Amino acid sequence: INQLIIRERDRSTLISEACRLLVANRGYRAAMIILINEEGGPESWAMQGIASDSSELAEMLEQGTLPSCCGHVPAEEGVLLVENRKTVCKSCPIADMCADSQSLCAELAHEGKSFGYLAAAAEKHLDVDSDEKNLFRETAEDFAYAVNVMNIENARKKFESEHEKLQSQLLQAQKMESVGRLAGGVAHDFNNMLSVITGYAELAVNEIPQENPLHSDLQEILNAARRSADITRQLLAFARQQAISPEVLDLNETVENMMKMLRRLIGEDIDLSWNPSPGLWCVRMDPSQLDQILANLCVNARDAIKDVGRITMETSNITFDEEYCSDHPGFKPGEYVLLAVSDNGRGMDRETSDKIFEPFFTTKEVGKGTGLGLAMIYGIVKQNNGFINVYSEVGRGTTFRIYLPRHEGDLQHSKVPAAKDVPRAGGETVLLVEDEPAILKLAGTILKRLGYKVLQTSSPIEAVSLAKEHTGEIDLLITDVVMPDMNGRDLAERLLTGYPEMKILYMSGYTSNAIAHHGVLDEGVNFLQKPFSSRDLGIRVRRALDS
Repeated sequence: INQLIIRERDRSTLISEACRLLVANRGYRAAMIILINEEGGPESWAMQGIASDSSELAEMLEQGTLPSCCGHVPAEEGVLLVENRKTVCKSCPIADMCADSQSLCAELAHEGKSFGYLAAAAEKHLDVDSDEKNLFRETAEDFAYAVNVMNIENARKKFESEHEKLQSQLLQAQKMESVGRLAGGVAHDFNNMLSVITGYAELAVNEIPQENPLHSDLQEILNAARRSADITRQLLAFARQQAISPEVLDLNETVENMMKMLRRLIGEDIDLSWNPSPGLWCVRMDPSQLDQILANLCVNARDAIKDVGRITMETSNITFDEEYCSDHPGFKPGEYVLLAVSDNGRGMDRETSDKIFEPFFTTKEVGKGTGLGLAMIYGIVKQNNGFINVYSEVGRGTTFRIYLPRHEGDLQHSKVPAAKDVPRAGGETVLLVEDEPAILKLAGTILKRLGYKVLQTSSPIEAVSLAKEHTGEIDLLITDVVMPDMNGRDLAERLLTGYPEMKILYMSGYTSNAIAHHGVLDEGVNFLQKPFSSRDLGIRVRRALDS
């Protein structure tokens, strides 16, 4: 037994081999070792001899009940020698088998903690004296010591494994954060240039007749600029630096409204199945972000399917408790609405699925993907305090599960209709403040062509002076968010003291805490995301003035 304890490091093997040795070498008719859990119920066990033939005993242990002899072990001596079977063994399934044997039971105890029980059926002729009891007790103590050491070793290994896992998650989070900062900075600077390209190309297109060859050339420039703007929006979404205007939504209703568009997006060869769960909780997020999530997931699923296949979308309510989240890294306790998108495409291996949320990582051919779609989804979900889980098997398909926090509130619907034509000015005066000279010149030109009276400057300090010197009303302040000397919010607050009726329109390539909290706009804040077109600027200016 001692040699077994020294060499064996697996609990199941230890107790199974120990029972075999006790029957084969000690001469017991039956031997049983039961290890208990923290609640005192049977956790694992091993049986040899006549006890191993009892399916009733195994069933009793599986149901969480210990043999009655375990509850009669005396605390003083530590070993029970059953002398009155009718009292002790009446409910034991193997009582009749052991009727012509002597039964012993001892607790596996070490340093005041119980780990289980050792029970045996000895031959009638064996003299169970004090020496025999001491030997039996010492054997039980040796097992208890061995189990305790194994528990400590297993706990250490589990701690080291969890530590390595957390370390890996931390490194991944730091990497994603660093890439996000870089992506956000690049997108901000790029957006400024795209605004200039888009704006002037639009102005030129409007001045040139359609039959002129230059018109189609300029239109191609515009198309390329808009595609580039989509990429920067994806970068900002990943970096969680895009401005959002959340609404309380019913996911079922929102997805239902997108079904026609999604079916056109994936084509006729792929079956799109929609399984909404009744009684779905509400969520609070920007509807355009949900559109981005569904469009990207469906396009990815379509590309993963060869020829014909199926994409399934479903929703449900789900609640995670502390215990579940402790065993599933990345999950957070609370009530969530689940949005799941599954396909039966080619699937991914573990190495690929570990990288899919990294920006610019793609398995598609050159020219067929930017590698930003899933990175954008990751950023959107994180920005809305949710989390995302992916499960995939090669040849079997992929499932994305997005968990969005439940929101207690009434449904909201956008009340602002989309403008078909760019509205013109009604005699209003606009103060334009932008530290990028090219955008300042462009925006000023667009506003003047729309009929607005424009005061413009690249300095917020100079803007304060312009406002003081101006003799009439200033109806609208259009200001960049991040500028040297003073941010857009502080500038607006200073100017509102002199022009309390003045409306504010912020614009930026990325959000700032000056106007948004973690990228979420306060209700009533007017915001124009760069890059913008002349049409975007005209519509936003009119909405801000009329709000």
